[in-house]
Amino acid sequence: MNEIPILTLTIFLPLIGVLFLTLIKGQPNFVYKTSGYVAMLTSGITFFASILILLNFNYSNPDFQFTEQHDWIFNFVNYKVGVDGISLTFVLLTTFIIPICILATINSIKNRLREFLIALLLMETMMIGVFCSLDLFIFYLFFEAGLIPMFLIIGIWGGKRRVYSAFKFFLYTLLGSVFMLISIICIYYDAGTLDVEKLLNIQINLDYQKYLWLGFFASFAVKTPMWPVHTWLPDAHVEAPTSGSVILAAILLKMAGYGFIRFSLGLFPDASVYFAPMIFILSIIAIIYTSLVALVQKDMKKLIAYSSVAHMGFVTIGIFVFNKEGIEGSIFQMVSHGIISSALFLCVGVIYDRMHTREISEYGGIVNIMPKYSIMFMIFILGSLGLPGTSGFIGEILILIGSFKFNYWIAFFAAIGVILSACYSLWLYRRVVFGVIKNTKINNLKDINKNEYLILIPLLVMTLVLGFYPSLVLDLISSSVDKLTNNMMDYTKTSDLFK
Repeated sequence: MNEIPILTLTIFLPLIGVLFLTLIKGQPNFVYKTSGYVAMLTSGITFFASILILLNFNYSNPDFQFTEQHDWIFNFVNYKVGVDGISLTFVLLTTFIIPICILATINSIKNRLREFLIALLLMETMMIGVFCSLDLFIFYLFFEAGLIPMFLIIGIWGGKRRVYSAFKFFLYTLLGSVFMLISIICIYYDAGTLDVEKLLNIQINLDYQKYLWLGFFASFAVKTPMWPVHTWLPDAHVEAPTSGSVILAAILLKMAGYGFIRFSLGLFPDASVYFAPMIFILSIIAIIYTSLVALVQKDMKKLIAYSSVAHMGFVTIGIFVFNKEGIEGSIFQMVSHGIISSALFLCVGVIYDRMHTREISEYGGIVNIMPKYSIMFMIFILGSLGLPGTSGFIGEILILIGSFKFNYWIAFFAAIGVILSACYSLWLYRRVVFGVIKNTKINNLKDINKNEYLILIPLLVMTLVLGFYPSLVLDLISSSVDKLTNNMMDYTKTSDLFK
């Protein structure tokens, strides 16, 4: 297996699908159907390739595996990829979510489907590349290139304010990433390399670390998104088509969380300890403020979007408490949120395709007409608020434990977010599913069909399986997290925060 460039194949397999999609010719109906088959086959093979990596992965080895390296531009840029337990987890999440997005797209996008699927497959390559990159310049290329297809997805196939939302998304994320690029250039000037494995073993002066850390933070904070640079997310979610919202919530936000773990903690440990109080303040504000904002939303997608900001606030707290429980909880929370938020956006898409509105006031009494849908929606809502037995509980409880070990006040304020999460989640479910049928259009609705079962059942299964067997993720990331926390221990000992 080590003789096969399996990582490169996994990264670039979607581009082969893009090539085939561009070559399809014929009648519009033939192109429409064939495009769906090609995209599903491509994403299915990519998922299978990621499973092969998992089956051959050594869980006990905390170092990068399946490493590939090739010179690209003189000595400045090397194509270098590899995965440890942390990055492989996000590769698997990406390859799992994309086929579901494609299947949902085939059922909902009627205009220029082939071009939409090309954008999805391009994004898959970029997102897998982000999690596999072991060269900072390659990481930056993948990280930024993913903006283009998402910009097109929102701007072409989005809602009424799609152009405004697309440009807002693009400008916010691009502006933040400019500072990261400056930091990357400074790192090369100082260290003479952009090789991540080499940089992890180089100690950078603390004062210099602070400036570099802030450069990366500017990009990751926008992408996470952290308060107060979160305002692009609700607009992007509301205007994006359902599959676009799924990718945004499930994977794009996780790229920033992964960046915090891999680069902020890995390359700038001293600066991470120094800026941790700032992270805690911003995260607590995000958790409480956006949860309260979610309570007053009238649009279902916007409510779920604000809940995503709150959930990612938990993630950033867990990362910067620097202990095993917190970091493992953050990674698990990102995986769980990727699954559950995808399911919630897809559930909204199911009834939007029937009613053509996302206004909560237009619904009510759906349980009487769509009982199967109501049950599945209920499980995802309970997972979102962190009910024991669902994947949402595992990540939150680990983060709270890690936060309590670090500082009980941080755990206390984070726990307020758990209570508020239950409030807005149950409020949404009650208004949409229960009550009296006030809108006569609801009487004509049909329960979920076979295609919608195929979309939602895998997400439902994973929500419950990870809730009962969290070791599926925790065992995979354990050795890599141990290595990271052991390294951070040397830096936290000298900080006043840990005395």
